[in-house]
Amino acid sequence: MKNLTLLLFISVCLILFACNKETKSERFLLLTGPTWTSDSLLWDGVDASNPGQKLAKFKGDAKFREDGTGYFGQYIGTWRFSFNETELVIDSDSLQVALTANIAELTKTSLKITTGYPNPANPSNPIDIRMTFKAK
Repeated sequence: MKNLTLLLFISVCLILFACNKETKSERFLLLTGPTWTSDSLLWDGVDASNPGQKLAKFKGDAKFREDGTGYFGQYIGTWRFSFNETELVIDSDSLQVALTANIAELTKTSLKITTGYPNPANPSNPIDIRMTFKAK
């Protein structure tokens, strides 16, 4: 009887520990696994990654940590998924507004995001931004 009680106790403990373990989605693991390095940073189809250009501060490495923090080129801030992990939201005190981007591709070696940015000269026609990254 003692062996049965002990076995039951161990089984319950294992089940409780297994249930408490939070599972991470495949997209979460793909994003947080590698350090990403910028490959192309396009502003309306034109490279905007050189010093003084619109996307220059995103150039370099990006790391999406599991705790929702990270760095994105020269920016330090937070990130999260939205819309069933099809969008990526990056927020930083250094950005005027949070960057919400569609995830066009996310694999072990490639991250591609796209977004529109308000165009002050033509509010009905936002500026297209496309950023691609490769895993280091």
